[in-house]
Amino acid sequence: MQYKRLLCVINIFTIILSSSLILSSNAFAEKKQIFDKPLKEERVEQSKFGGRMFYPMLGEPSNLIPRLASDSASSEITEKLYIGLLRYNEDLVLEPYAAQKFEVLDEGKKLRFYLRKDIYWSDGVKLTARDVEYTYKMMLDPKTPTVYRSNYEAISKFTVLDDYSFEVEYTKPYAQALLTWAGDIVPKHILEKEDLLKTEYARNPVGAGPYILKEWKFGVRIVLEANKKYFLGEPYIKELVYQFIPDMSTQFLELQAKNIDMMGLTPLQYVFQTTGAKWKEGWNKYKYLSHGYTYLGFNNKHEFFSDARVRRAVSYGINREELVAGALAGMGEPANGPYVPTMWAYNKSVKAVAYNPKKARALLKEAGFIDTNGDGIVEKNGKDFRFSILTNQGNTGRIMAAVIIQARLREIGIDVSIRTVEWAAFLREFIDKRRFDAVLLAWSTTLDPDIFVVWHSSQKDGLNFVNFENKEMDELLEKARIIFNPEKRKEYYDRVQEILYEEQPYSFLYYSYALPIISKKIKGVKEHKTGIGFGSDSWWIAKDTQKNAQKNIQKNMQKNTSKQIKEPTLAP
Repeated sequence: MQYKRLLCVINIFTIILSSSLILSSNAFAEKKQIFDKPLKEERVEQSKFGGRMFYPMLGEPSNLIPRLASDSASSEITEKLYIGLLRYNEDLVLEPYAAQKFEVLDEGKKLRFYLRKDIYWSDGVKLTARDVEYTYKMMLDPKTPTVYRSNYEAISKFTVLDDYSFEVEYTKPYAQALLTWAGDIVPKHILEKEDLLKTEYARNPVGAGPYILKEWKFGVRIVLEANKKYFLGEPYIKELVYQFIPDMSTQFLELQAKNIDMMGLTPLQYVFQTTGAKWKEGWNKYKYLSHGYTYLGFNNKHEFFSDARVRRAVSYGINREELVAGALAGMGEPANGPYVPTMWAYNKSVKAVAYNPKKARALLKEAGFIDTNGDGIVEKNGKDFRFSILTNQGNTGRIMAAVIIQARLREIGIDVSIRTVEWAAFLREFIDKRRFDAVLLAWSTTLDPDIFVVWHSSQKDGLNFVNFENKEMDELLEKARIIFNPEKRKEYYDRVQEILYEEQPYSFLYYSYALPIISKKIKGVKEHKTGIGFGSDSWWIAKDTQKNAQKNIQKNMQKNTSKQIKEPTLAP
């Protein structure tokens, strides 16, 4: 992402949360629960091996050590390079992955994991419990630059039992306990003596996942190669080529030329530009609600936006139905908060803020903003209400949304300018340094409704980059993460959504549809509850297609190389 929490147009990580994915209170009714369903190797058909698949990426990864980077570009690559102890299956149930089995003990306050003994890092060293222990300690180390530390801070004791088993203890039940161990494991023997801020392994990683890094040509592409040592069997597709194309229109031209095999379409591309016999013959299109939301995030320390009345006024001044129709060509729904309607934590009683310019103007007046000069712009203490919306280059939907918002806010007396910035610079110079009035971005939803790392006031140096602080909100988020009962958790999260509606630290805009398109030469693609990304390691390319494609591979790669050198993506 781009930040992992920020939704790139192509985001295969978003998922539906249709039921409680963390073990409920019923799962802990007994003293001991054993979960022992080891994965089986399935990739055995020799005729399916080979070929290259080409993807576009809007932004370049910033770091290939998991959890050190929170952008989606990094995450999209690291999920192919690393593995966790657990993972979600196609039914959205946690199952063993690197773990052979796991046990839930002491009513959920203790977890015991048994690792598989057939997993190797890509350099040939075995993966053991010592690597998991190192990952845990790395996440707790205050020198580690990560925004995901809080899940590990809930652990009171970590004990290695032997090379392939360990226990973790919690002082009280923790709702995200199991989800914590779905996080990627990193190699102790590689990173233990490294300075994580300077290590070469941030760009030359050693993992244990289905693919290994073959090439990273900065500003041009990343090439991943199938890992022959992968414990579930070598993936069918030999190479994945991620080409850095920081503009959706250019990506679409490459798609038309068949230089890439998959991309997330813009609404206009989906509705108007990919119809007809030619497209039906060569491509498969999909449409489903993406499980994330686009928002206008206010810098709550800004002299104007520190006042909740002003934030509410701006929200009332935005027509969300118009945004969905104009920016998304109808491919979306107005948003009312941080959870999509398909999530169990979604609060139906909280409605999307209705367009009401009259109420917006009244709130601005109440906050002291009046058009004293008669020029149509309200002011306070002699200062006109002017602010800038900052968003990233390449995402046409967000830019169109910003233009629509700009026009509507002008009608209530607010002068808005729009600035777009290349993604890496956007993160480094503006988000990280909190140098913005308001940002137009998006988040992906997670497998669990815990939004502590985004909204708790303790996270203002991390993902709470809009500097929002609310004592009641903090207490609710703290309580919700230490109970397992989904009904009780929902009570807390319902109130969280009410507070966000009342305070409007974000102006929640819309939930967009995911609109992926994929070449029909890619076989084995299935639509699951998680979208089409689940099981992608089992996709394959038909042999006859591989032979035809091979003739143009070098030509296309060199063509794209020269094109990207003219407008390179900044390396982070």
